[in-house]
Amino acid sequence: MKTHPLEVQLPQAMKPLFDYPLRDTSICLGPDGMYYLTGTTGFPDWWAVTGDLQIWKSPDLIDWTPLITEPRKRTTVWNVDRDGTWQRSITLRDSAPFRPLWAPEIHYINGTYWLTYSLPRLGNGLLKSTSGWPEGPYKDAITANAPLSPHIDATLFQEEDGTVYFICDNGKIARMNDDMSGLVEELRQLSPANAEHVGFEGTYLFKAHGKYHLVGADFLDGDYHCYAASSDHIYGPYSDRYLAIPHGGHNMIFQDKEGQWWSTFFGNNDNAPYKERPGLLKIEFDASLRIRPVIE
Repeated sequence: MKTHPLEVQLPQAMKPLFDYPLRDTSICLGPDGMYYLTGTTGFPDWWAVTGDLQIWKSPDLIDWTPLITEPRKRTTVWNVDRDGTWQRSITLRDSAPFRPLWAPEIHYINGTYWLTYSLPRLGNGLLKSTSGWPEGPYKDAITANAPLSPHIDATLFQEEDGTVYFICDNGKIARMNDDMSGLVEELRQLSPANAEHVGFEGTYLFKAHGKYHLVGADFLDGDYHCYAASSDHIYGPYSDRYLAIPHGGHNMIFQDKEGQWWSTFFGNNDNAPYKERPGLLKIEFDASLRIRPVIE
């Protein structure tokens, strides 16, 4: 693996977790000790009409199996045309039908599982498992039966006091109400000190070592990277953004059962270690609490 122009390196011989076309990998550790994975499916045309939300599970981050294997459910826990309402609308892009489902994330919050997702031109959705189990069934969590925002990409962050925040697009954030059925404030922009946004899409927020870390995806010389900035306060001000993970754009960061920090990965183009497959890499924090890959 060559050294990135900004002297940030990836580990040698990175490999996908399993061989299935997937983008925007998301992983959540459940209270049952299992890890749950989802992401954008719809290969070979990610920009067409798609609608499946699929989940895989693993006890160890190594061996992964589909969560649902009943043939008629096609390993999906939710589907736009089967289960949606406002989500079903199809438009045209370059004279072709257009309604992809992008960037689902799985979260365990307040005793159940939640799935965020986006439908370009329609907006962000939020689903809640009514059973408390990752396989659902899932229902639309938003009482308005409408998008939570008109933007792409969505994630959730729960503060230590239990407050939940919705984050989307290029770093927009708003606090949610107690039952997570809507927002209680207008979206506001989180921006690093040296740029308009931490990334133009795929933002994610987490807390480590007493600081809030905002990561996002952006391009540099045609490659799709993960940038990051940090703050002492959730609404900022945030530090300068910096390159955290080469080729790691649109990721989420979590701790495993032993407390090790990981970043998800998928590989956007041919310069990445692999392309459009679910992946992981260990990360650490340097003396300045900047994120960097662990080189083993």
